[in-house]
Amino acid sequence: MADPIARHLVLIGLRASGKSTVGRRLAAEFGVPFADLDDRTAALLGAASVGDAFRSVGERRFRDAESEALRTALAEAPQIIALGGGTPTAPGAAAALAAARDAGRAVIVFLDPATDTLAARLAHDAGDRPSLTGRGVVEEIEEIARMRRPLYAALADFVFTGEVDSVMIRGAVFGSGR
Repeated sequence: MADPIARHLVLIGLRASGKSTVGRRLAAEFGVPFADLDDRTAALLGAASVGDAFRSVGERRFRDAESEALRTALAEAPQIIALGGGTPTAPGAAAALAAARDAGRAVIVFLDPATDTLAARLAHDAGDRPSLTGRGVVEEIEEIARMRRPLYAALADFVFTGEVDSVMIRGAVFGSGR
């Protein structure tokens, strides 16, 4: 088992970018907890899923709960944290992420596959993701990407485009010795 990490490793990116999948692998490899912000946000709102939570309380209350879940996760011992795609847009979330990064308590990794890759993944399995524009989740991905990518890039210590795996992230963030 790898040595525990000394700071949070926060994965950000658009929906279907692989944050939860890669995050779970990294947590297992390092032997540290994994926090899926989608799950934590839904639980805070007493919902079975993100989609249920979003539909039942609306976007504003959902984003407030995302911020709360993020602040809680950042206050815990170092772990792997996979944000929901919209978490950085939630009230105070970008500032909390930047503060944790700047204080050396977190490293932020932006997973940024091409939008056609994201669209294909969403077409294959859209899950219970809510529409953010009133269009389908596949049809809106291009618009959501245009709006969110600049924020993600501004917060990130590392940006990975294309296919990525836990080994690539470990090597970039912690060096080849980890």
